[in-house]
Amino acid sequence: ATPFVACLGLAAGGLAAGAAAAQQVTGNAFNPAISLILDGKFTSFDNEPEDYAISGFLLGEEAGLSNEGLSLDESELVISSNVDDRFYGSFTAALATDADGETEVEIEEAYLQTLALPEGFTLKAGRFFSDIGYLNVQHAHRWEFADEPLVYRALLGTQYGDTGVQLKWLPPTERYIELGAEVMRGSSFPAGGAANDGVGAFSVFAHTGGDVGASHSWRGGVSYLSTKSEGRESPFGELGDASFTGDSDVAIADFVWKWAENGNPRARNFVVQGEYLFRREDGNLLTQEPGPGFISFAQVLVPYDGEQQGFYLQGVYQWRPRWRAGLRYDRISADNDLPVLETVPGFFFDFNEPLGDADHDPNRITAMVDWSHSEFSRLRLQLAKDRSTDDGDTQFVLQYIMSLGAHGAHSF
Repeated sequence: ATPFVACLGLAAGGLAAGAAAAQQVTGNAFNPAISLILDGKFTSFDNEPEDYAISGFLLGEEAGLSNEGLSLDESELVISSNVDDRFYGSFTAALATDADGETEVEIEEAYLQTLALPEGFTLKAGRFFSDIGYLNVQHAHRWEFADEPLVYRALLGTQYGDTGVQLKWLPPTERYIELGAEVMRGSSFPAGGAANDGVGAFSVFAHTGGDVGASHSWRGGVSYLSTKSEGRESPFGELGDASFTGDSDVAIADFVWKWAENGNPRARNFVVQGEYLFRREDGNLLTQEPGPGFISFAQVLVPYDGEQQGFYLQGVYQWRPRWRAGLRYDRISADNDLPVLETVPGFFFDFNEPLGDADHDPNRITAMVDWSHSEFSRLRLQLAKDRSTDDGDTQFVLQYIMSLGAHGAHSF
């Protein structure tokens, strides 16, 4: 054979061998990590949970209390894996039962993330929890308490997750620095309606932190979320629901400090965590036009301008292996500007009234103790005195969290 034919034969043989190698998949190649988080509760409230409200705030549809009595709260099914050497994928479905015992399934996260971009960049695309603040990106089973802080419930509708794209950068510096930006669809509270042709929200965030000696570490950050809403629905007192169209912007400052003797948290550790949030909303509310006795006649569009702010501060101490105790204080306030209109001849109505007492600043103090036999199981007892309205509410929660299957390490 001529040298050309010989070379051609060798090339064909090489291609065939390469194709055969590409088709050979080992028994555990690309097997995804699968885990199931079981989250069950027994809850008791002084007040009726379906009547829950927070004075001065337009709430999202998920910003309520858990079902009273025995319930299976949001259990999570998580499937994740490296797609290949360039991409990672993760999927989280939340399963819950409503007050009628019906099963609800919601996709919490479904995203891909790059693994090999240069210069410390990472790109994420799909549905995910935003990296604004500190607590927002964490799934509920990671929270140190059985529920979210009041300021998250009131300003973010529990936590902000949406469909979008995120770019994050970790510069090559001695101190930990993380910078990022997100463009989101804008379909989730405090956004709504996927404004701007499905590009209704964006955010920027910056975090930094480091170690102080062998036993201390910290992280702090600032974030900004800007959203537009088209027809965002919220409960509006005796008038039923109100639909908000306009701008909703949230600024966040967060700080976390952790102590563990000689860097070993297994025996004893102490964590102090806090965040401050400020929100400005400007737009219009579409609601019912009330008459005497709150008789509704027609829909009316009223201008709405509001500023809300609040914080939480919490500390959790593990005084011996498996046992922890924590204390959290929440406080929020609202300054809303809604008009007083003559809705029918001789009847003037203050549209601030459906939002509750403007002079009352909602607050809550919460204590908890939990026991973890291992990193996969936790039992928690929690007691809270909630003054979201003038009528105080004593809230009792007994919770279990069980993790089945593979479960990756948590971030700082």
